[in-house]
Amino acid sequence: MTQPQVISFFDEATNAVCHIVRDPASTACAVIDSILDFDPASGDISQRSADAVLAEVVRQGLTVEWVLETHVHADHLSAMPYMARKTGAKMGIGNRIDEVQRVFGKVFNAGTDFQMDGSQFDVLFADGDTFAIGNMEVRVMHTPGHTPACVTYVVGDAAFVGDTLFMPDYGTARCDFPGGSAEQLYDSIQKVLSLPDDTRLFLCHDYKAPGRETFCWETTVASEKADNLHVGGGKTQAEFVAFRTERDAKLGMPKLIIPSIQVNMRAGNMPPPEADGETYLKIPLGRLSQL
Repeated sequence: MTQPQVISFFDEATNAVCHIVRDPASTACAVIDSILDFDPASGDISQRSADAVLAEVVRQGLTVEWVLETHVHADHLSAMPYMARKTGAKMGIGNRIDEVQRVFGKVFNAGTDFQMDGSQFDVLFADGDTFAIGNMEVRVMHTPGHTPACVTYVVGDAAFVGDTLFMPDYGTARCDFPGGSAEQLYDSIQKVLSLPDDTRLFLCHDYKAPGRETFCWETTVASEKADNLHVGGGKTQAEFVAFRTERDAKLGMPKLIIPSIQVNMRAGNMPPPEADGETYLKIPLGRLSQL
């Protein structure tokens, strides 16, 4: 089985992880879940994190064929269009992105010019689709529950699961966003855990569970099956749904959800400039708590 090389970049400000996945038999690679730096106090953005990834691409002499997202993130901004412009790569996401766009296009009053059909991306992947990174086949698994548009990218002995799973000592993703479902997340996790036990799972976040000294973002199917706090050890769907529902009811909104969703539903692009030529992000008062 193909064993892709994976180089990961952790951003402690957002607890997010971006991955380069490289074909070991060529210079081809993809960037998964890129990060755009954003200061909510000043509104300043920078490409520091993205440039670190691109510097590694240059250092290794790689060719970026794809810039991929596992879902529309609510906790960090995507650098997808910046990466694509710098590399000429195609931009891809799951094909149910339109469900997210329809909900949040209304929440943020994005206007009639905002297309809610995923057309901001180059390719929309359906469950079971395959594509290539160099000589490596990538299989797309639709893994909803956290959001309706979540996908997992399976590449040889590696799978990039987004927010579906966290490290075994931290558990699983929340399911209380619009279109989220604890029942669906449980089923999606079972799909991921049906992969071979030695499959490497690469995560999009880590929050360093109490008692653990280092951040981690790589685990295995076997470890998650045995030890995941929320679903490991053969927990039933009913047990998981009861736990997840109670836990989610106590969670606050991610601190960057307002800027993140506005940008990420546009494939990482900022909203269009207003009449004065400036770009603004909106704060919908009271809307998010009503969803």
